Amino acid sequence: MWDERYSKDEYAYGTEPNEFLVQFCDSIPKGKVLCLAEGEGRNAVYLAEQGYHVLAVDASRPGIEKAQRLASMKNVHIDTVVEDLKEFQIEEGEFDAIVSIFCHLPPELRIKVHQQVVKGLKPGGVLLLEAYTPEQLNYKTGGPPVVEMMMQLDQLLQEFKELKVIHAKQLVRDVVEGMYHTGSGAVVQLVAVKE
Repeated sequence: MWDERYSKDEYAYGTEPNEFLVQFCDSIPKGKVLCLAEGEGRNAVYLAEQGYHVLAVDASRPGIEKAQRLASMKNVHIDTVVEDLKEFQIEEGEFDAIVSIFCHLPPELRIKVHQQVVKGLKPGGVLLLEAYTPEQLNYKTGGPPVVEMMMQLDQLLQEFKELKVIHAKQLVRDVVEGMYHTGSGAVVQLVAVKE
């Protein structure tokens, strides 16, 4: 599905960064940032423009190729890895920040990846996450079609209980990101730091 979606000329979710990421970018310490399930690179490229050293990982080769094209267009450099998050290993204590924007995974894999996120952050490192909640199924404006792959705040607070929460919120906001995220979206947002 993702290779097919990302093989088209246009950028499926646009080339502008996620609004929540932009809003909380100042919370991210300068340094090395990992972008999970980064797709066509809009958030990774934005972070590179802000002076971060970015590693973007995604299972889709066409998506990552477009991420590199976008980086070239914007005259910045990003490192990329084509790998499914089932196989990708987050190195322990490697990152100043990890960004997870609409990275929807089956529950078992999500928990495993989130455990790796906590280990992968350096002390003082920041997690920045936005995802759709089950309520999103009522809006039909993007996200996976099944409740199991959605996220809720109480669940995230449990999965990231080792981190100190800076911002935690469930809300409905306008999400206008290309052709696949357009309209009101029920989202959960989390910014947390590893002490």
